[in-house]
Amino acid sequence: MQFGIFSVGDVATDPRTGRTPSEHERITAMVRLAVAAEEAGLDVFAMGEHHNPPFVPSSPTTILGYIAARTSRLLLSTSTTLITTNDPVKIAEDYAVLQHLAEGRVDLMLGRGNTGPVYPWFGQDIRNGIALAVENYALLHRLWREDVVDWEGRFRTPLQSFTSTPRPLDGIPPFVWHGSIRSPEIAEQAAYYGDGFFANNIFWPADHTKRLLDLYRRRYEHYGHGTSAQAIVGLGGQVFMRRNSQEAVREFRPYFDNSPIYGHGPSIEQTMADTPLVVGSPQQVIDRTMRFREDFGDYQRQLINVDGMGLPLEWALEQVEMLGAEVVPVLRKEFDALRPAQVPEAPTHSSLKAAAAVAS
Repeated sequence: MQFGIFSVGDVATDPRTGRTPSEHERITAMVRLAVAAEEAGLDVFAMGEHHNPPFVPSSPTTILGYIAARTSRLLLSTSTTLITTNDPVKIAEDYAVLQHLAEGRVDLMLGRGNTGPVYPWFGQDIRNGIALAVENYALLHRLWREDVVDWEGRFRTPLQSFTSTPRPLDGIPPFVWHGSIRSPEIAEQAAYYGDGFFANNIFWPADHTKRLLDLYRRRYEHYGHGTSAQAIVGLGGQVFMRRNSQEAVREFRPYFDNSPIYGHGPSIEQTMADTPLVVGSPQQVIDRTMRFREDFGDYQRQLINVDGMGLPLEWALEQVEMLGAEVVPVLRKEFDALRPAQVPEAPTHSSLKAAAAVAS
């Protein structure tokens, strides 16, 4: 079981102090969080991709490349890489370079994002979102697996005898998660290729997420990649911890109430009841995360958001420290004890390389 944190890289005003960090501060804060995640014993750091204010991570591979140089064990990922508006050729090249620099400590999550205007900014039409995701990934999948590619599709110029460089490290492409919060077509796509499916359930009730995951698992088995129990699933979450729940709620409430996502809607108490948001003690985070297994079955990756919304960096770093010291060790032990033997771990470069060696 992999545990990690993810950041969307938003720049927001702290409602307690009225201070807004600079873009420079926010970028360097993400690096500090990633380094802290490794020091705390977490497995993964993932970051989003956005091309509009108030977000800063417009170039994830640049930031992740810098983090790769500052870490030695941490797995670097995204949440998400925009498969719809990025050229799949450039994705193939950029993440192969990152894979080499990080000695294989790279995978990525592909998605359509949640910002409609990004489509025309990059010459695309949002009405083609699903079709772009399907076609662009079909090309990316080939670029990493075929030395010479001839291609003709609907959304980009043809390729003739094209070789993406550098080739993936050890001939092993980065593992891909397909991320979605609502689209069965993306669950189907993940199943078709035998890739991972990441359901960022952070804002959704359990029954909605379960329908998507059940579809993905059924179709994964249908396409012959293994049993439904062997499908590779990731989940999201968001936490804010203090020693007791009352203190946590009191400190987090101003950030919740002023959030453009959470604010001016259901209360923090109602949101916690309906979604994976946990504001409380470390034990409450443990209990809520263990419920994910009851709701969705065994899974391989748990990513947790601990920053943004104007939260001070020192508070976010405290969340990482508590996750590493008090929460994740307990969750590892519990998940490992409950996981059936046929349920695999999340793929890594090492495990994929070993499997390829056996197959050859």
